[in-house]
Amino acid sequence: MKKGVVAFFALAIGVVVSVAPAMAHHSFSAEFDGTKAVTMKGYVTKVEWTNPHVWFYIDVKQPNGTVENWGFEMGPPHGLQGRGWTRTTMTLGEEVIVDGTLAKNGSRRGNARNVTIAATGKKMGAASSEGETP
Repeated sequence: MKKGVVAFFALAIGVVVSVAPAMAHHSFSAEFDGTKAVTMKGYVTKVEWTNPHVWFYIDVKQPNGTVENWGFEMGPPHGLQGRGWTRTTMTLGEEVIVDGTLAKNGSRRGNARNVTIAATGKKMGAASSEGETP
């Protein structure tokens, strides 16, 4: 194979690899509606401590008795660590209260501004792009 062809493919692969993480990241306003504030109480079913954002999921009991699983985005791991979060701040089965914003598309997703651990009352900032409240 000629050097030019090898260099071209190496460059193409480099561009694809570097663009993928940028495409995965999004702005708050692209996915969430800042006018749709929500507070939900539920039990933690899953925590994904990964970049670019930490996600957690809670089972929320509805007024009719059914249970819905909701996912909430938080900030990046390094930003949350600066606010006192660790991988074990929320544990599976623990009850939490989430203040945040709903997704624009009507799915069971939101952006968590603050999370309160129900058992202790400890309230922690969690936002990725939207300001937390003390």
